[in-house]
Amino acid sequence: MSQAVDQLDTARLEPYLVEHIGGFGRIAECRKFAGGQSNPTFQITAEDGRQYVLRRKPPGKLLKSAHAVDREYRVMHALRDTDVPVPRMHVLCEDEDIIGSMFYVMDFVEGRINWNGALPEATAEERGAMYQEMARVLAAIHSVDLEASGLSDFGRPGNYFARQLSRWSKQYYASETEKNPAMDTLIAWLEKNIPEDDGRVSLIHGDYRIDNLIFHPQEPRVLAVLDWELSTLGHPWADIAYQCMQLRLPQDAAIPGLGDVDRKSLGIPTEEEYVAEYCRRMGIDSIPNWNVYVVFSYFRLAAILQGILKRALDGNASSDQAFEYGHMARPLSEAAVKLI
Repeated sequence: MSQAVDQLDTARLEPYLVEHIGGFGRIAECRKFAGGQSNPTFQITAEDGRQYVLRRKPPGKLLKSAHAVDREYRVMHALRDTDVPVPRMHVLCEDEDIIGSMFYVMDFVEGRINWNGALPEATAEERGAMYQEMARVLAAIHSVDLEASGLSDFGRPGNYFARQLSRWSKQYYASETEKNPAMDTLIAWLEKNIPEDDGRVSLIHGDYRIDNLIFHPQEPRVLAVLDWELSTLGHPWADIAYQCMQLRLPQDAAIPGLGDVDRKSLGIPTEEEYVAEYCRRMGIDSIPNWNVYVVFSYFRLAAILQGILKRALDGNASSDQAFEYGHMARPLSEAAVKLI
């Protein structure tokens, strides 16, 4: 990775932060978080010990809608007075002359990020409570008052699933590297089985999973929801079906899940129990057409991963794991066909 991505020009950044963040003094330390974030992310420690997080677009030429740090800033700033826990936002800088690309600064939230959905370091009781908390927070996201929060124009109106099916079908065929009959079958089946639009619209996260949550250091309580890059207005069932689909994946997959784990012995709710808890929080009895939404989630992820594989084969992948991710596309689509 280039120095421009790994490091920040603190000589230019520091006076900007002094001007735009009340009480900010000098930068004592600046380090890049490890990991494969699409948007390089840095922890900044000020001389008074206060800590901040800076998240930037990568420098250089990018796809127009990619790396939308301005959307991330907007949605988290809009959620500051809601039941959705988010870090305190300080400033969005759209002046690319400061550090070479757009960025925003928010508070650093001290807590636990869990990379393994099986939560091996927690007790059975803690695991159950943490998954209940996940359902609570997801329901809170889907219950945000769009008008009051200023997010009523954060996405397009209309049938979310039909639009997404059309978008990702085109994306898939544009990145197809070899014929995959399972994807053809899925697309044809979904075109016939996507339910009529029920008019339900909410804020959706787009990538809701346990490693995008910061939990309290000791309590089963979410302190912040991170990584809103894919957030938009859409159908709430897309978020919960996508999360449950990922939890069905094997533990040893490139995107690990709980598919081969005895959840009961670990204290983790079954899919049915988790969805029931979410429905209780949403004040509804159940989610109709559940299997269709799960199949759609498999299809969408397979289409995304196929794009990653195409970029890897073209030599344009941004992650060392691109081939590993990309080669999941076919088995995902084949697993989905077994559900229809």
